[in-house]
Amino acid sequence: MGAGLMAGLTGCQPVSVAANSGQPHGGQSATSGGRQTTSSATSSSGTTSSTTSLGNGRYSFTTLDNPADPTFNQLLGFNNGGIIAGYFGSGAAGHPNKGYVLVRTRAGFKIMKENFPGSTQTQVTGLNDRGVTVGFWSDMNTANQQNDNFGFYWLNGRFHDVNFPTRDNSAPPVNQLLGVNDQDVAVGFYNDAKGNSHGYTFGIHGGWFHRVTINGASSVTAAAINNSDDVAGFFTNAEGAVDGFLRTARGRTYTLAYPGASATQALGVNDFREVVGVYTVGTGNNAATHGFTWTPGRGFKTVDDPQGMGTTTINGVNDFGDIVGFYTDGAGNTDGFAAVPAGQPPLPGLIAATTPAPSTSPSTSTPSTSPSTSMPTTPSMSPTASMPTTSTSPTSTTSPASPNPAQPTHW
Repeated sequence: MGAGLMAGLTGCQPVSVAANSGQPHGGQSATSGGRQTTSSATSSSGTTSSTTSLGNGRYSFTTLDNPADPTFNQLLGFNNGGIIAGYFGSGAAGHPNKGYVLVRTRAGFKIMKENFPGSTQTQVTGLNDRGVTVGFWSDMNTANQQNDNFGFYWLNGRFHDVNFPTRDNSAPPVNQLLGVNDQDVAVGFYNDAKGNSHGYTFGIHGGWFHRVTINGASSVTAAAINNSDDVAGFFTNAEGAVDGFLRTARGRTYTLAYPGASATQALGVNDFREVVGVYTVGTGNNAATHGFTWTPGRGFKTVDDPQGMGTTTINGVNDFGDIVGFYTDGAGNTDGFAAVPAGQPPLPGLIAATTPAPSTSPSTSTPSTSPSTSMPTTPSMSPTASMPTTSTSPTSTTSPASPNPAQPTHW
């Protein structure tokens, strides 16, 4: 289940109530050109709810903003147990990224802090159904937001560093884990000395790395992985455009380029090969971003939060078709949202934040074995597009303030 990208530095008990009842499904998504059918309402928790009908699809949206910083939240992953990964804080100097997970209970979503021990900034970018989270952290929070990034995973009460073994790193180094499946295989990328991204998969239990490549691409980001080991992400092609991709475990590559878009990023994928992400129309001040869902059979459908039409990014999708992401509201704030397909009970709001007991100090798990190359790719073209800016999806370098000593015990 993976999460997608965001503005980069950007032991587990079961949930009381599952996200949905019944069997998982591919989910209904929305096509472009529709209209909002119900207005939004604000609750005392700072949560807003609304339903939108776009074309043949309907979603019920709920805004979920951590009250620690209601001006900037991004939600990035959503597992089948109703747990959401995300972070708050823009990464500007004095406004560091701080990670958290939202755990669904009968009373609503409970906030659990999750920050790499001793870090200045942390983003929690993805999670699976087995209690593993992944993300990246930084020990910097510079004014120019050019901060180092280091990947991590959290397993059995401990944090572990993950950094692709290479001598060709950017300065400062950028390494991010963005998604993880139930076999504990994670995906992510690192930046080389020229600033190009290189996608990879990482086996948490074996400590192995495999490259994710696209023929002819100068830059590749692996953003999400499902339980069939299908990988979704995006790449820069020979013409300099950014397109999304879905690379199946059997070696077939779908190139995802939303028709008429200037950029397309695939950021999440579920076990039904439903891909979610964001596409950009226009450039500069006239650019608009829209969330999308895509399947091999149905193609693209546009999905916008009704409070963020033209400013929506979808980062994650679970097997029920529930989605998470973020949008920019009329006041210029970045708000996290979660949404369920029509016919499902609306999602609850937030309850009081919880500060879990400190976890054990991190261990370093950066295997010394040299990477093997896997997943050679010949993209099969579909519609043309490129991708959005780093400020709307997770792949940049952010910056936090002072370290947060309280680390998660977890769900």
